Amino acid sequence: MDNTDAYLLNFKGYYLIRSTANTDLLKNLEEFEVRHDDVFIVTYPKSGTVWAQQILSLIYFEGHRNRTETVETLDRVPFLEHGVPKMKHQKRPSPRLFASHLPYYLAPKGLKNKKAKILYIYRNPKDVLISYFHFSNMMVMLEAPENIEDFMKKFLDGKVSGSLWFDHIRGWYEHRHEFNILFMMYEEMKKDLRSSVLKISSFLERELNEEDVEAVVKQATFENMKFDPQANYEQILKHDLGRRTDEGSFLRKGTVGDWKHHLTVEQNERFDRIFQSKMKDFPLKFIWDLNEE
Repeated sequence: MDNTDAYLLNFKGYYLIRSTANTDLLKNLEEFEVRHDDVFIVTYPKSGTVWAQQILSLIYFEGHRNRTETVETLDRVPFLEHGVPKMKHQKRPSPRLFASHLPYYLAPKGLKNKKAKILYIYRNPKDVLISYFHFSNMMVMLEAPENIEDFMKKFLDGKVSGSLWFDHIRGWYEHRHEFNILFMMYEEMKKDLRSSVLKISSFLERELNEEDVEAVVKQATFENMKFDPQANYEQILKHDLGRRTDEGSFLRKGTVGDWKHHLTVEQNERFDRIFQSKMKDFPLKFIWDLNEE
C-alpha cells in the first residue's frame, strides 16, 4: 500500500515531510526577506546537510570553535522551510545561516540578487538512497520502507521528501547563474576535508587563521561529530522528531560506497541505466567509491 500522502505534503510539485512542513511559511517563502550576508546550505536530503551545518557553524562562531558555547547546531543553522516563526528569523542577528532542502524554484526571490551565498552539497545518489533507507526506518515522521527494493522504487519515482534527486541537482545546477552558489561534492569533502574547509571559507569570504582552520577540520570530522550531541541532533531526535527505537542516530556511517553492501547486481544495473539516461549530459562529476581513483 502507498502511504505517501499520509507522510508527505505535496507543495507546488515538491514533497516535504508532512509533520514538519509549515504551509503558511511555505506560501510566504518567495517573499522571505534575504539579507546580503545570509548564507544558505542547500542539499537533497541525506547528502551531508548536518555536516555542512557543523562546518559553517564552526567557521562563523568562535564560541563553537573553541567549545565555550553549547548551542544546538540546528539553532545556529535552522531549516528555512520548517516551522520556525517568520519573526524569529527577522530578529536573528547577522550573519544568518540557513539550511534547506528546497528546489531552486521555491527559493526566496531575494536570493537572485546574488549577494547572499548558497553552498550546494551533492553526494552520489546510490549512497543517498541507502542512507535515506536507513533514516526512513529510524524516523517516526517517515514511512518505514519494507525493503530496499520498495524504497528504491519510491526514490526513483521521486515519491520521497525532497522529490526526485535528479530534478533537485539539475534544477539548482542549470539555474546556477541566477544565484551566488558554490557546488561541493560530499565525497571530495570526505577525501580532503581541510582543502574543502579552505574552499568554503574562501567562498564565504571568512578569513580563518591556521589555528582556526585546524579547529574546524578537527571538529568537523565525521567521527568527532558522531559523538558530539550538538552536531548529532541528539536532543532534537529525542524530544522533537522521535525515532522508532532507541537505536540509531542522525549520523549513521557517513562513508562512501556503502551502497555496495546493500544493492543487488540487478538493482545496481537498473540504477545505473536510469542515472545514465537522466544525467548523461550533466557536467558535475560523481565519485561512487573512494578507492576509484
